[in-house]
Amino acid sequence: MVIIMQQGAPRAQVDDVVAVIEREGFRAFENPGVERKVIAVLGVVDSQKMEISHRLESLDGVERVTIISEPYKLSSRNYTADNTVIRVGGVEIGGNDVVVMGGPCSVESREQLLETAHAVKNAGGRLLRGGAFKPRTSPYSFQGLGEEGLKLLAEAREATGLPIVTEILDPFDLPLVAEYADVFQVGARNMSNFRLLELLGRTDKPVLLKRGPCAKLREMLQAAEYIMKDGNHQVMLCERGIVTFDDATRNTTDINAIPVLKQWSHLPVILDPSHSVGYTRWIPAIARAGVAAGADGIILEVHPNPSRALSDGGQSLRPEQFSKVVGELRAVAGAVGRGLA
Repeated sequence: MVIIMQQGAPRAQVDDVVAVIEREGFRAFENPGVERKVIAVLGVVDSQKMEISHRLESLDGVERVTIISEPYKLSSRNYTADNTVIRVGGVEIGGNDVVVMGGPCSVESREQLLETAHAVKNAGGRLLRGGAFKPRTSPYSFQGLGEEGLKLLAEAREATGLPIVTEILDPFDLPLVAEYADVFQVGARNMSNFRLLELLGRTDKPVLLKRGPCAKLREMLQAAEYIMKDGNHQVMLCERGIVTFDDATRNTTDINAIPVLKQWSHLPVILDPSHSVGYTRWIPAIARAGVAAGADGIILEVHPNPSRALSDGGQSLRPEQFSKVVGELRAVAGAVGRGLA
């Protein structure tokens, strides 16, 4: 349920509405930074929604009450018609410009990371991605450098000015990763790690939430709700491919997800062609399709020597390939009336 206040409603009227919501045993969440104040009513109200709705509509300063039938509330387009724009350093994600993010799957060494970071920046990338903690299917595969990797990411940020996106695997690691990350990445395996999502909701940093390989879009939006209900509305939804019967590529890119999510939600939508395709040769085409479909950002894996990468070398672009892709994305963005940040 969402309460839309009258334009210019004084703070006292807003406080009265919040007091009534809380007196009924629910939680009120005010949408920050909007001209017309919107208050979400959080909690299970199905059995008494009409009675409560009429009661709230009668309060001073209330313009109307909208009942949201979806199980996700704060991430719903019904909560706010305006697109959420997330600011990371000097970069805006969710506006008219498409943002390209790039970097290695894993931070392997200082030389590898700095070379990649400079290549990403020189090509037009605006954020640097890199994993210090890596979830791997095999327990014997390279698991990342841990804190050493985080320190190298911070050094790369200092050298290039690029904000960093890095994965958080475990609630236990949250204080450490928070010292270094500009954006928390929640990988596909952790989309349903609800304790981790709730803790990220109590931070003040953006979260890049990746869709689980078997997750429906509504389930992804409910995962975003776990973050948002605790106060952090800086969530980006990332399509990274889903599991289907086809095995021609690593996963199946759900291009449909981009326009659907843009209609259902106000949150920025990012496409990860590297994980969705799994093969370098097809990444440029899927990246272009993502921009054409309305993605607000593209995140790509880049490595100076993919054949020697410790993880995901087969889906990593060389720096010159990344530069070429960025140029192609700029052309597609222009064709659909957008720019490239």
